[in-house]
Amino acid sequence: MKFEIKFAGNKKINAELNGHIIKTDQEIQAGGEGSAPAPFDLFLASIGTCAGIYVKSFCDQRAITTDDLRIVQHIEYDMAKRMIGKIALEIIVPDNFPEQYRQAVVHAANICAVKKHLQDPPQIETFVSTK
Repeated sequence: MKFEIKFAGNKKINAELNGHIIKTDQEIQAGGEGSAPAPFDLFLASIGTCAGIYVKSFCDQRAITTDDLRIVQHIEYDMAKRMIGKIALEIIVPDNFPEQYRQAVVHAANICAVKKHLQDPPQIETFVSTK
């Protein structure tokens, strides 16, 4: 897999993958135009959306509707480290959600590949090359 990162003007940086363009920008107060999510926002969103696809698949396999189901992602900032200290995924289910699947849907969310990569991070290498 290979992303191509391109500079789109001002603080806009885009990633291209398989014909898709993932647009990013910085907030106005950070010198951007606020025209797209910031890269770090996309990183955080990938955690919840990844968990969401596993929850959706779990429910689909059991013919459980997801119309009234949602995930709220809570972010706690650690002031001492100046980084995110905790991310909590709250899976909100309707009253009629089957009781026997409530913990199983938590397990499904925890299978998320993004979460697994955060728990066992890959090596990141940065280098320069010429055309």
